[in-house]
Amino acid sequence: MRILNPNTETFEHLDAESREIMKKTVNFFETKGKAKLKSDYHDKVWYSDFLDFVKREKIFSRLLTPSQYGKEGCRWDTTRNCDFSEILGFYGLPYWYTWQVTILGLGPIWMGTNEEVKKKTAQLLDQGEIFAFGLSEKEHGADLYSSEMTLTQLAEGKYVADGGKYYIGNANEAGLVSVFAKDSDTEEYVFFTADPKHENYDLVKNVTSNQSYVAEFGLHGYPVTDDDILSRGSHAWDCALNTINVGKYNLGWASIGICSHAFFEAINHASKRSLYGKFVTDFPHVQSLMTDAFARLTAMKLFARRNADYMRTASKDDRRYLLYNPLTKMKVTTQGEEVINLLWDVIAAKGFEKDMYFEMAAIDIRALPKLEGTVHVNMALIVKFMANYLFAPAVMPEIPTVDQPGNDDFLFNQGPTKGLGKTVFHDFEKAYSSVDLPNIAIFREQIAVLKDMLINASPDKHQSKDIDFLLILGELFTVVAYGQLIIENAVLRSVDNDILDQIFDFMIRDFSKHALQLYSKSSSNDKQMEFALKMIRKPQLNQERFKRVWEKYVFSLKDNYEMNN
Repeated sequence: MRILNPNTETFEHLDAESREIMKKTVNFFETKGKAKLKSDYHDKVWYSDFLDFVKREKIFSRLLTPSQYGKEGCRWDTTRNCDFSEILGFYGLPYWYTWQVTILGLGPIWMGTNEEVKKKTAQLLDQGEIFAFGLSEKEHGADLYSSEMTLTQLAEGKYVADGGKYYIGNANEAGLVSVFAKDSDTEEYVFFTADPKHENYDLVKNVTSNQSYVAEFGLHGYPVTDDDILSRGSHAWDCALNTINVGKYNLGWASIGICSHAFFEAINHASKRSLYGKFVTDFPHVQSLMTDAFARLTAMKLFARRNADYMRTASKDDRRYLLYNPLTKMKVTTQGEEVINLLWDVIAAKGFEKDMYFEMAAIDIRALPKLEGTVHVNMALIVKFMANYLFAPAVMPEIPTVDQPGNDDFLFNQGPTKGLGKTVFHDFEKAYSSVDLPNIAIFREQIAVLKDMLINASPDKHQSKDIDFLLILGELFTVVAYGQLIIENAVLRSVDNDILDQIFDFMIRDFSKHALQLYSKSSSNDKQMEFALKMIRKPQLNQERFKRVWEKYVFSLKDNYEMNN
């Protein structure tokens, strides 16, 4: 599982047509060059050149049209969409963002019941159009319960929509906007499509100051007919949440792409800069920082790619992805921030320079954990799975690596979003017992203490309602599930045991940090504090392993990639 290097990546795991899409996209950005990439970023230039390229090559059409609605070669294939997301993140978050919000806008359409709109959408994608997801509102964010956009019936099959939406990417140029609303008479949820070119569609402003257009828009007596309605009632609600399952997963891949480009810049700079008679990369603390960044970035990619396997094989009887998806949205993106922090400590002031990709990465990496509302939104979701995951393993099918071409039909027929606490998982210990490595053994001991605490010093009724307390408990649980998928994918893809043991060096430290936070909580009781102290462990010191990882996998990346200027 390599860090993406556009100069050498062959995309051999993809079919020929998909490889062509990825290589043409890389070529577009390398031809554009870093100087133009950065000047467009600083000048906040709308990325019409990229959208023209997408239109010319019919890329969004081929990648985002389910096979039953598109032309030959069209399909919704999560594997290749991950690669495309990673490439866009590698070259700049604005380019990823227009792709991301197009995915969100398409979700309610492909999940809906309106076949005519689906056919129209396929045509619009073929023409190069982008899409938007009209969910959030200015006063309520993504709180769907409080949505104030209304749909009022005038006559049989005829309505008007009134209200505003806020923080809606692509809403300036979208072919269609999928709008979430409530029926003004019945309070029933409803999704319908709106056309930004209509005179009753008021594009108020761009609410951010960057290349992307993140709109506030209003609908004022906007005419809607049954031909525009995508879904109603509980189905509309489910479409909203299931769209987020599909679309916001890509947040993790944007972080992976950003960190990969920043990593190359950091190692190139540090390996050439001489201080006090030594190159920066000769200093032990720099080797430690760079190796930790490499291990965390590799773990991010191992986890997110394994998550894709669970998405692609999901069914109504196998919904394990519902835990792994919010982990990709929350854990992978916050790890991305940590990677950039580590690299920034290496390149220091160089990271502020306007000609560096890193300057852009340092700003944009912060956005990704926030684009899903906040981290605690995902954590509140994750803790619902904790009991079944840790204490009630079920017999579930073993999931292979799923790289082969195919349309991921289930993602648009996920069903009801209720009953998350009833989701079943296989025994996570199978992954942890499949590899005999010193740091994984220590980490398993930490997990055993966590389980012991949850049985013998479980949260009382007050702690169970204390979000602050549950968040730190959720952090401990999160690291367990994160490690499980990392190991599974490392085994499937034959990752060097040195790398895997180095990954669990930081996993032990992170788990210990969260345990100390639990100990320090004003709400934790004496028994919980006692368990927390037992969770604090130190990774095994192995300088030979560290040296091998540094020399073979980290330092060897110097001068491997630099973007064409």
